[in-house]
Amino acid sequence: MTTALAAQQTYHLSEAETHKLWRLSQLAAGASEASALALSGLLLDLPKSVRTPLLEFAEAGADSGFLLLRGVTVGDLPDTPTVHHSGALQGHPTDGTLTLVADLLGSLVGYLDEKDGALIHDVHAVPGEEKRIENSGSVAFDFHTENVHHPLRPDYLGLLCLRQDHEGVAATRVASVREAVRLLTEEQVAILRTPQFYSSYPASFTRGRTGPVPRSGPHPAVFGPYDRPFMRFNSHTTHAAGAEATAALKALSEALEAVCHNVVLEPGDLVVVDNHVAAHGRSAFIPRYDGRDRWLRRFYSVRSLPGWTQHMMPRQRVVPTLEDIQGVL
Repeated sequence: MTTALAAQQTYHLSEAETHKLWRLSQLAAGASEASALALSGLLLDLPKSVRTPLLEFAEAGADSGFLLLRGVTVGDLPDTPTVHHSGALQGHPTDGTLTLVADLLGSLVGYLDEKDGALIHDVHAVPGEEKRIENSGSVAFDFHTENVHHPLRPDYLGLLCLRQDHEGVAATRVASVREAVRLLTEEQVAILRTPQFYSSYPASFTRGRTGPVPRSGPHPAVFGPYDRPFMRFNSHTTHAAGAEATAALKALSEALEAVCHNVVLEPGDLVVVDNHVAAHGRSAFIPRYDGRDRWLRRFYSVRSLPGWTQHMMPRQRVVPTLEDIQGVL
């Protein structure tokens, strides 16, 4: 694993770019539920030097699976929340920042099954949930592609750091399947490409649910072109019935660990992850619940959705429940 980032993975905003992005973010704040078309004028007004690396990342991708923007303004902040869905930043300019970046990559979306369809997610520890494997926890969160169980998984996700943890050690961990498969045998890759894996619904989709946790599958863990593969994998929830496939999953986890980039986000850092190329996770940290704990904000972006899905949306940009689309995809 490494903490060194290649130049092509990082873009530092200039002072002028920072100010322009912030001004446009203020205009876009509160309009995240508007259509991407309604915000197209603001997108075109983004500095070309900011749009270009994001558009190139969306179009051509990167073997690393991520891009880091540094120098994003986060503005005045209240205390880090200690409860779910506090609404502490409703209408905050960072809503606009994340909406603009998500719409430049594709289109900002939420999932009705997760956080009631919220489009921007606040990621921070919640007292009593430190050991939960989701964004309210503070224990280590191993590699996963976001919403691995879902047929309409995000193409991209973004994480904007508002505050670091007190010790400044919590890392967002990103690992690319395109780098990891080089460490696997041909036999292991062949097994991972077969549809014999199952992924349980994550905790964020089953909060408050009783009974057995549902799962999706069978699906491959690795798919796509052999020279530019994609991944569908969650080390916590993806399983296989057979010993051979289970061993291949373990080898994939170990390979991801070996190629992992530990990105310690500082306030104003926005990391964008290609959700089909890179898995991500989090190292552990110790929250103090003193109003200055680690606080990130997250978005999901999709390149396109089926027309029928858009017509079934309960609200603008919100993907219907899995129950409503089960079996269609």
